[in-house]
Amino acid sequence: MRTLLVFSACCLLAGAASAKDAPASAAKGAGAASEPAASAPAGSTATLPVIKKPVRKLTPKQQEEQAEAELSAKIAERLAEMRANQAARIAAAAKAKKERDAREAKAKLVAATAPPPRANGTYWTYEGEFGPANWSKINSDWGKCNAGTRQSPIDIRDGIKVELEQIAFDYRPSAFSVTDNGHTVQVQVGAGNYLSVAGRMFELQNVHFHRPAEERVNGRSYEMGIHLVHKDVEGKIAVLALMLERGRPQPAVQTIWNNLPLEKRDTFTPSIVLDPNDLLPERRDYYTYMGSLSEPPCSEGVLYLVMKETVQASPAQLALFSRLYPLNARPVQAAAGRMIKESQ
Repeated sequence: MRTLLVFSACCLLAGAASAKDAPASAAKGAGAASEPAASAPAGSTATLPVIKKPVRKLTPKQQEEQAEAELSAKIAERLAEMRANQAARIAAAAKAKKERDAREAKAKLVAATAPPPRANGTYWTYEGEFGPANWSKINSDWGKCNAGTRQSPIDIRDGIKVELEQIAFDYRPSAFSVTDNGHTVQVQVGAGNYLSVAGRMFELQNVHFHRPAEERVNGRSYEMGIHLVHKDVEGKIAVLALMLERGRPQPAVQTIWNNLPLEKRDTFTPSIVLDPNDLLPERRDYYTYMGSLSEPPCSEGVLYLVMKETVQASPAQLALFSRLYPLNARPVQAAAGRMIKESQ
């Protein structure tokens, strides 16, 4: 700065001196004007002198300040660029989040309105979480268990007394096997055992037990029941239901108990035979109605034949089964206005 001031002062002094000498020069020039001027060669051009501006040399401090100013400008430019990039990234992230939230909201809406996935479980029980009230939730194919209108068992009341056709039994001693299937004791009987009713012939498929008896009669329940499941050539099912009461030992039941397998879900096949006739009561009067399987999948269209006369079994025989299955009966279902017929 000091150098600049000195330089400016010199320039002012030089300008003042030039102005002082100007009149003399002008007078001299006027006297000389009367003298003949030297003529320039024809065709020549006068060349004006080039005046060079003095180069200003910066001091080290000024150079340092200038460098710092240039660096500050570059830093400011870089910061502005970084801020712009950051703002662009934030805007892009906000847009992506908005799009993601929109997709998730749409997915939730679709999930809320879509039908639930098909259930395909197979495990069921007679009590608790997997009991009768939830059978239809365990497997989608078991919907009839809760939505059906012709479900079994029922409390048999107000039967219409008519002359029912007698059931014709064609049972014979047969080979058999006994299975503890985790739900009951089930007996598979050899082929060739039939019952006939209403013009149809049904072949015996299996014999199994419930505690208590699933069917009730006029509100009365029984300690145990037996189901003899039959099927005809078209796949129609008929269930013959027997009620067990305490009394004398039942020989066919004892034969089955004697051949129980040692493990659950195991099967034992003895070398002897079983005669299904030994399970039947003497009187053949019965109730009949249309119902369903009393366990999953609860298929309807099952013909029920419930014998009026009970079958006796000893307390020891009843107690043996209760140790294996203290409760394996489905609760009674609504009759829903079904017709019930009974023998006169």
